[in-house]
Amino acid sequence: MDEDFLARAFRLASESFLAGSGPGGQNANKVATEVQLRINIYALRLPPPVFARLRQIAGSKLSTTGDLLITAREYRTQDANREEARRKLAQLLEQAHHQPKKRAKSRVNRVGKVQRLKAKKVRGTVKANRGKVSRQDW
Repeated sequence: MDEDFLARAFRLASESFLAGSGPGGQNANKVATEVQLRINIYALRLPPPVFARLRQIAGSKLSTTGDLLITAREYRTQDANREEARRKLAQLLEQAHHQPKKRAKSRVNRVGKVQRLKAKKVRGTVKANRGKVSRQDW
């Protein structure tokens, strides 16, 4: 993922400011410091595998219309929260562009299979021997 792509994503995003909860004391009631960053993921023109990963990673942050909503309210100032929201967006896009490694299947050899089945047999007999105690067992 390159700088041009991030710059284009930031241009496509719209920001709105809310008087939200969070740090700031009484100032939080007066000043709109919470930032909501909204971007339509269809407008990003992502390749299909990256798009699918972004949808999966975004989860509940993604609306049915394709708007990705990122909220930042950790700091007392609009600028700091704006930077935080942009950092979160960049992190999401970075994760979506990163293709996870394919898991290699592990193979168990014949001896390993025999040992596993033997351990299961032992465990089964232990469990089978549990239960009600009859008078004959005394």
